Amino acid sequence: MVLQLLSFVAENERDNIRQRQAEGIAAAKARGIRFGKPKIPVPDNFPELYRQWIGDDITKKEFAAFCKMGRSTLYKRIREYREPTQTGQTTIYP
Repeated sequence: MVLQLLSFVAENERDNIRQRQAEGIAAAKARGIRFGKPKIPVPDNFPELYRQWIGDDITKKEFAAFCKMGRSTLYKRIREYREPTQTGQTTIYP
């Protein structure tokens, strides 16, 4: 009986914690706070490095090192660079 009571109290407290956490996250988002790791900026010479990589002048590993990002992030930036937006501009460079 005592264990059941303690279990009920613990479960209620956990629900309250989740609710307060959700309210805090919603309030932070309403203030415009972004969650997660910040985006790695793309270097200004990205198009030049991209052309060198396409021309096999540099390897993918070197390309990523020059951009100071991991290969998976580099793949993502390459995809963004290749795919134009609805306005016809790339997402990385106007």
